[in-house]
Amino acid sequence: MENTGSTRKFLIATHGKLAGGIKSSLDIITGTADSIFLIEAYVDENRSLEDDIKAIVDQIGDNDELIVFSDIMGGSVTNQILQYALQPNVHVVSGFNLPLVIEIILADADTPAEDVIAEAIENAKQQMVYVNKLLTAQKQEEDND
Repeated sequence: MENTGSTRKFLIATHGKLAGGIKSSLDIITGTADSIFLIEAYVDENRSLEDDIKAIVDQIGDNDELIVFSDIMGGSVTNQILQYALQPNVHVVSGFNLPLVIEIILADADTPAEDVIAEAIENAKQQMVYVNKLLTAQKQEEDND
């Protein structure tokens, strides 16, 4: 792939159809993006996970960055992707959630990927809330006032 400029590209790679569901949500929330690749592993026995990953990595130019979102740290999908993780332009984030993906995809492309990813992970942690406990605490606070 001949490349005249730097582009940040994304791969969502999961066991089963989770990647497609995440992409569907992204399309609704952020609009359709051409720079997002998907791998839905093990849904078609005629497809090789290793071949699918290689086909996507081969589309990444030397000046491009690839941020990979994988579902499970230590899972087979992540393990296959790790062979590319030491390339300077490939970044792997495992155990993602939708807010994390949205923040990273919408981030300023001029901000270093490492900084974008670190901040997005911290922010995404704040999105994981046991809502029942939060509501109970709020109710107790209201009752005490």
